[in-house]
Parts: sequence; structure tokens; C-alpha cells
Amino acid sequence: MSDKSNPLWAYSLPSALFLMAPFDILSSLAMDVYLPIIPEMPTALNTSPAIVQLTLSVYMIVLGLGQVVFGPMSDRIGRRPIVLGGAFFFTVSSFALAMTSNGPLFVTLRVLQALGASAMLVATFATVRDVYANSPESSVIYSLFGSMLAFVPALGPILGAVIAMNFGWRAIFVMLGIFGLFAFCHALLRWHETRPSRQSRQSPVFWSILGSSSFWIYTLGFSTAMGAFFVFFSTSPRVLIERLGLSQIIFSAIFATVAFVMIITTRFARFFVSRWGVEGSLIRGLFVILMGACILTGCTLLTEPSILTFVLPMWLIAVGMVLVVSVTANGALHDFSNAAGTAVALYYSVQSLIVGIVGTIVIVTLPGDSAWPLIAYCLILVTVTLFVMAANRLMRRS
Repeated sequence: MSDKSNPLWAYSLPSALFLMAPFDILSSLAMDVYLPIIPEMPTALNTSPAIVQLTLSVYMIVLGLGQVVFGPMSDRIGRRPIVLGGAFFFTVSSFALAMTSNGPLFVTLRVLQALGASAMLVATFATVRDVYANSPESSVIYSLFGSMLAFVPALGPILGAVIAMNFGWRAIFVMLGIFGLFAFCHALLRWHETRPSRQSRQSPVFWSILGSSSFWIYTLGFSTAMGAFFVFFSTSPRVLIERLGLSQIIFSAIFATVAFVMIITTRFARFFVSRWGVEGSLIRGLFVILMGACILTGCTLLTEPSILTFVLPMWLIAVGMVLVVSVTANGALHDFSNAAGTAVALYYSVQSLIVGIVGTIVIVTLPGDSAWPLIAYCLILVTVTLFVMAANRLMRRS
């Protein structure tokens, strides 16, 4: 059912999902489908592994920061121009990526691709708010979008490996371009404007949000979880393919097990949150991540890398990630219901900055074909988050 205040959006829920879901999927797929070919990209682009790492880090940073730009812009000029413009840039840059063999140009095109993905993503979620605000359909859409984003990391690398093995790495970006072109044409015909005719004139409360201790505690927790996954999928191709000599298909299947652990844990997240509460779930999730990082440290110090010693501790980290992510949005945004759009944009952009910067530093400065970048990231971010939580409690008591 559509919102009666938006009569042009007269689509059933399945039709609306078919229209909007591709933009949600594409933003994540552009990261995950690319992973199996990371080891061969320095040779393909005649560049260094550090430049290839930038193609991952830059995408994540721009994907987050772009939302701060395109969110307010969609409030001013509408959702339709933003989603169509984003789909256009994503599609064109994807086809261009398939044709280039130059490292710096490849990074530049990944920036354009991420800008397009960012615009698509923020306009899609703004449209959901416009049409389905305070309706039962909103929870259905958000839960389905969340399930899609859980399955993409599981299936994306397998899809990328199959395409690369049969058609070469360029075909991966051709596929993204074709998918983006389909989504663009579909939206061009059917995506109607949903922006409310009356927009609030209240200026964004950036400094109020950024000055909130709760916002920072839960955004740091979110950054811990998402960054652990980012560092894992950035380093796992070098550990499992380069160092252990696994095929792209075997790598993708092993990588998918981590995503499936997250999916299974998600089914129990509601029970854990109802039992432990928001703060309790965050603390327990952080300690589970810390435990996984400590086990991974012991395995790295005492044994040579293997599937068991590298991947099994990551399963434990994945369980902690789900516990953390299940509560961080509510914790960070709880006090800003009157400025939810701005708060959401800052929540994701700050997380992307932390993950992109800290994640890239540990990957570049530590051996990228080992577990040390993942260990360092988890230990640093868990420690910082718990320290900020403890400091906040002391300040409250005083």
C-alpha cells in the first residue's frame, strides 16, 4: 500500500521492492563481487597492491560521505533526480571501469561509481520514509533490505569468481553496468517524485548530533563491526588465494561462510536485544569481537595460516558484529527523532570515514597477506569504544 499523501506512488509492496531493491543491492555488490580478483588487479592495472587497496577504501569512504551531500540535496530538488543521476553515474563508471587498464584512472572511476551508489542509496531510503513512514510496510522493507545486504557479501564473491573465471575480470564491471542500466531505465519509467511538498526550514543540527556522547559510542561500535568485515574482506583474498593457493571458487565459498554465520546470528538478534537491552548487547558484542581477535592472535603467533586458523576466529568475530550492529542505529539515533535524516547521514558517513581511514592504515602498514591487520583493527576499535563508554559513565556519575 502506498501513502495516500503520495498518490503517484500507487505500487503494491512487491512492485515497490522490485523498483527499489536493485539500488540497495548494487551499492554493496560493487564492493563484494570484486573481491576474488583483487590479487590479479596489480598486474592487470600495472600498478601496486596499495593502489588496488585504494579501490576498496575509496569506495567505502565516498559511499559514506556522499550521503551527507545527496541527502540534503534530495530534500531540496527531490528524490527522483538524485536516484536517476546516481544510477546514471554508477552505470557509466561501471562500463568505463571495464575498459581501463590504468591504476590511477581506475581509482578515479571507483570514486565516481561510489558517488553514484551513494546517491542511489540515500534517495532510496528517503523514498521509503516518504511513502511508508509509520506504516507496517516500512518494517517489512527495511528487514528485506537488511536481508539482501547480508546475502550480497555471501553470494557476491561467488558470482564474481564465476564471471572472472569464464569471461575475465572486465566482465564483472560490465555486469554491474548492465544491472545499473536496467535499474536506471526501470526508475526512469516508474520512479515518481515522493518528496513532501512542504520541507522543514529547520537547519541541520550537525553540531548537536556530533556533540552527543551516545551518538559517538554507538557509531564507534558500528564502525568496529563494519570495519572488521571491511578489513577481513580486504585481506582475505591475499591470505587465502595468494598465500594458501586456493582457487577463486573455493575462496568465495569460504568467504560466504562468514556471511552465513552473520545471517544465522541475525535470526536470534531480537531475542538477545530483548534480554540484554541496547547497551548490554553492544558491550557483549564488543567482547565477542575482542575474544575472536585474541584467538586469531594466538593462532597467528603459534601456527602458520590455514583455513581453520584464519576463518574460524572470524566466525566468532562475525557473531559479535551482528550483536553490535543490531543495536547501534537505535542507540546512536535515539535522541534525534526530529532530525533523523541528518542523523542517519552523519551516522553512516562518520562510520565510513573511520572504517576507510583506520582500516586502510592497518592494511597498508601491516602485512596484508596475514591476519595482523584484522587483529589490529579489532583491538584498536574495541578498546576505543569501550574506553569512550567508560569515560561517559564516569562523567555521568560526576
